[in-house]
Amino acid sequence: MVRRVVASLVLAAAIMGPAGRATAFGTIDTAGQNREHERITRAAVACTGPDRFCFEPRSADQLAGQGKRFGAVGAPDLTEPFDPTAHCDGADYLDGDYPRTRDAATASLRACVDHLRGRFREAVDRAAHLLDAEGAIVPAAVDLGTDCEFDSPREQRAKCRALESFGRALHGVQDFYSHSNWTDEADPTRPTGADNPPGLGLPTPSPVLDLRRDRTPTVPPGLSTGCFVLHDSVPGVEECARRVTHAGLNKDLGTIDPRTGEATDPTTARGRVGRNFARAVAGAVTETRRQWRDLRAELRARYGAAKASLMVCALRLDRPTAGCRGIPTAVAAGVLVGVVGLVLFGLHRRRPRRP
Repeated sequence: MVRRVVASLVLAAAIMGPAGRATAFGTIDTAGQNREHERITRAAVACTGPDRFCFEPRSADQLAGQGKRFGAVGAPDLTEPFDPTAHCDGADYLDGDYPRTRDAATASLRACVDHLRGRFREAVDRAAHLLDAEGAIVPAAVDLGTDCEFDSPREQRAKCRALESFGRALHGVQDFYSHSNWTDEADPTRPTGADNPPGLGLPTPSPVLDLRRDRTPTVPPGLSTGCFVLHDSVPGVEECARRVTHAGLNKDLGTIDPRTGEATDPTTARGRVGRNFARAVAGAVTETRRQWRDLRAELRARYGAAKASLMVCALRLDRPTAGCRGIPTAVAAGVLVGVVGLVLFGLHRRRPRRP
């Protein structure tokens, strides 16, 4: 989201004026950002309540980030800052006389969904390496003695690699709610148009962001995300001229409570309209929880319940070799059945026979 500032902070200061700040849910604590991605992710999945599938502190740090360290959810701001499919940009459309068609906008949105599906499946693939051939957790694969190094060939820990892929998927689905009009409303004091597109006010999570299945998402006719260029502005310039822009539609910046997800003090124009910022953040939190549920479900479908249970445990616990069962559930159940059978057989042998 505020990704591009991070991708080249020095260049950004030199070439971008005040009206052209590139923004999205923030990843850092400068340039107007307040680590919004981190705070959304923590509110969704970090251990602050009774959720038995929550992420313990050290593992949450790797997924969400902490302080000046990028977590997995911030990785696209480092390596994919200008890729619209990583941030669901460029799916802009307005009914009427508009520079691009509904079909073109829909194709851009589907490209984003396909990209995020690839990241989601990558996380499922990489989770396989959390376990050894016998189905036990590999200690070296889950060790968090040092922080994960995202997008680094040096990083070989399966936990870090799976979290990176999942975090990249989360970044894009969170951006969808900030960069689109799915949850929001237009400014009622101004006429609708490219600089004030209609809002859809739809509930969350969005069926468009089903990353588990290959089916083509149905896109509402009025759905739009903003066109982005480096000199992001309202009205749009360069290829974004006469189009709905990221600058005009985003709800990226404000204050988010990392425990509750409460969103206040929005600082973008669209975010200050009504409850637009709060609704975008609430949608992103809800979506993050949905994707974590879906990841667990996909692990079960791919690897079976016993292995998936260990994989999920390994991803979310700080010391999984101590906190997760070392014997897969199915194996343990088989051992238990065998023991019970032997006991019953022994009792049967010792029972006195009738004369």
